[in-house]
Amino acid sequence: MPAKVKIYTTATCGYCHAALRLLRSKEIEFEQIDVSRSPDVRRWLADTTGRTTVPQIFIDDNAIGGFTDLAALDQSGRLDPMLRKNV
Repeated sequence: MPAKVKIYTTATCGYCHAALRLLRSKEIEFEQIDVSRSPDVRRWLADTTGRTTVPQIFIDDNAIGGFTDLAALDQSGRLDPMLRKNV
């Protein structure tokens, strides 16, 4: 069963677009949540992750961080197994 992936973004964030490109290149399904006009969700993200920046990416409800963290997981070869667990 593939992992459940959520990415919290804003429309004007370059790192968000980079993270979306990387996730799309993996040909997986993910949920994108635009928080541009959602101060309550942004507050929840900050409380949950300790970060106020976007993107914030969750894999199976575990916060993995932003684009740099996602790219580091990919470069280390650890992202694909996280995304395709039990497949």
